[in-house]
Amino acid sequence: MEMHFATVYECIADLDPGITALVDDVNRRSWGECDRRAACLANFFQQAGLKKDAKVALYTYNRNEYLEAQLAAFKMRAIPVNVNYRYLDDELVYLLNDTDAEVVIFEGCFAERLMHIKPQVDRLHTYVQVNDGHPRMPGAYDYEEIIAAHDPAPHIQRSEDDIYMLYTGGTTGMPKGVMYRMGVFFRNMLKGYDFCGLERPKTTEELIEKIAMRRREGHFPAGLPASPLMHGAGMWGAVFMPGNLGAKTVCVSRHSFDAEAIWQAVEREKVTDMTIVGDVFGKPMIDALKRAEAAGKPYDVSSVERILSSGVMWTADVKAEFLTYMDALLIDAMGSSEGSMARQLLRRGGNPTTAEFELNDKVVVLNENDQLVEPGSGDVGMLAVQEGIPFAYYKDPEKSAKTFRRVNGIDYCFPGDFATVETDGKITLLGRGSVCINTGGEKVFPEEVEEVIKAMPGIKDCLVVGLPDTKYGEQVTALVTCQEGLPTSEQGIIDQAHKNLSGYKIPKQVFMVERILRGPNGKADYKWAKQQAAALSEETA
Repeated sequence: MEMHFATVYECIADLDPGITALVDDVNRRSWGECDRRAACLANFFQQAGLKKDAKVALYTYNRNEYLEAQLAAFKMRAIPVNVNYRYLDDELVYLLNDTDAEVVIFEGCFAERLMHIKPQVDRLHTYVQVNDGHPRMPGAYDYEEIIAAHDPAPHIQRSEDDIYMLYTGGTTGMPKGVMYRMGVFFRNMLKGYDFCGLERPKTTEELIEKIAMRRREGHFPAGLPASPLMHGAGMWGAVFMPGNLGAKTVCVSRHSFDAEAIWQAVEREKVTDMTIVGDVFGKPMIDALKRAEAAGKPYDVSSVERILSSGVMWTADVKAEFLTYMDALLIDAMGSSEGSMARQLLRRGGNPTTAEFELNDKVVVLNENDQLVEPGSGDVGMLAVQEGIPFAYYKDPEKSAKTFRRVNGIDYCFPGDFATVETDGKITLLGRGSVCINTGGEKVFPEEVEEVIKAMPGIKDCLVVGLPDTKYGEQVTALVTCQEGLPTSEQGIIDQAHKNLSGYKIPKQVFMVERILRGPNGKADYKWAKQQAAALSEETA
């Protein structure tokens, strides 16, 4: 049988239909229920006129229906599309039109926005509303009524050439659809076996045998995406990878990050695998553990075996604090929607570091002449991935040609991340070229400066951008939020930075702000930061 999410999940459901597959704040679904409900929804999609490769937009918070609808699309060889629920009208119109979405599965809280933009969306013809207590949108179908009214679609043969697509906004530019072949992507998601110390299965039949054996031995994994399902980190690290080991998925159905609710779910559902987004999630989660401990009601987190972080910096101090509460494998992954590139694995007794990674076997660092960067040379190069990569961006041949290209007979993906290679072969991540600051001919990567500033006493968060400068082209500028009650000053930050950074990397201006705007996945919003810094600079000019 093909290695395809729909086919594999059907086999897992047949193996033990009564075992729990999905849990959120409202419902608990078994594997058998989940498979049947997704099949009913797939039947509805077909009756609504959807064909192979049709796009189904998923516009909800973390909840069971998101995963059921995704599976329904996989079943009929359609393509589920992740929708960023923070998008406003123009961004949402762009995404729905760019994806050619025909169906949208949405929570009622988004009905008003969908009604407002409906005349501007070209191909969207079917609206399916998930009940969250809001009134039904005129013309929309009710999610549960659809499932009750339709028979399950029969199992079908699928192809490993079917498309898996993830829409990513990145730090700049409009969202773009990263397209993988299903077989290639599915095998990427078998790395969960690596983290468990198991050999990856080579066939669907072998995968099912491994799950059955592990269940007989008492292994019942559970994955919890602390980050949104609409982003790759949460979906890949806490759903797909544990799911390929037969895990249930535990969703915390909140509209914003809630550290207490996450630990409550971990304790209740005996979660084994989690995804977080570096310090942005890690720090408040540690604070929640400390508060519970101080109150004499510590959370039971002994079930946690693995925590995977991707997207932003996960600093050494925060990693060390996690390991005081649980004996887990910490996986600091460096990757993007275009693929995984490097990682740092840490257990108790290890030496936690910040932003130092070991390259995956099939990843290299190439300089501007497409030559390998020599370890210890100090030269800056771009990461290039040569295995398990996407094949194109949806409807963007120009961007595809720049990102996916052949060098010396090898097909590479260049996601845009810059790095240096240390003498021992480890890499130090510098950041994305799209936000690199050019000051007097020198390149400054914002993340390097941000991490120095965030390590200073009293600093809560920081973003660094480049502003126009008549002498140097761009000047390094920092936006900073401070911890309440801890005194800091702009000049003090600049003085402290001189101890850890070269002169050209020192911020010329530092602005204190009430908050740093980040996406729900914790990633920096550099477009907002640049606009904010420019406005503050103009005010003080």
